Amino acid sequence: MKRSMLSAAVAVTLGLSAGLLAAPVASAAPQPQAVAQYAGSAAEQADVKAFHEAVMKSALAKQAANPYLLAVVVTYDASSAPSFRTQISNSASIWNGSVRNVQLRSGSNADFRYYEGNDSRGSYASTDGHGRGYIFLDYRQNQQYNSTRVTAHETGHVLGLPDHYSGPCSELMSGGGPGTSCTNAYPNTTERNRVNNLWANGLAATVAAR
Repeated sequence: MKRSMLSAAVAVTLGLSAGLLAAPVASAAPQPQAVAQYAGSAAEQADVKAFHEAVMKSALAKQAANPYLLAVVVTYDASSAPSFRTQISNSASIWNGSVRNVQLRSGSNADFRYYEGNDSRGSYASTDGHGRGYIFLDYRQNQQYNSTRVTAHETGHVLGLPDHYSGPCSELMSGGGPGTSCTNAYPNTTERNRVNNLWANGLAATVAAR
């Protein structure tokens, strides 16, 4: 939600830099405090796109070995974000019930991971550009905003959706734009269709590569 979910209401930056995959240092959850406003940037949107492409590349490589699967399976590891285990599971269920061409599963050999801790930028998604990445869930932000919405929003980046801070609460990728009162954690029809289209192309690419 940070750069991704925090929208204009919260800091949410993705940042591609050396050592991004090193696990963030977690610390005790602080008391709620104001989070700096953040409107996003073109560079961060490019990072979101890179994260999606890296995860898709990793997932499709495994899909090629299991051609009988009807949907691409993206595997995640939530072991480093124990405080958000329920929200992560709920987020995966929301997405799995909303789209058909890609499904999220908890497991080993993960395509991306979740971490938790404190970061002044808020929650965010990031990648090293080599098929691996992570979502960082910030304690403070998740105390201010609906935590399942934050998690589902950040996971939306993995599936290929960019931020759209000016959107309404009914739009998941509007992030923190609608304010802390917004608790919607479900993608709208446009968002669902976009994800299905992105991953349908991924399936076609897998077939073409055989």
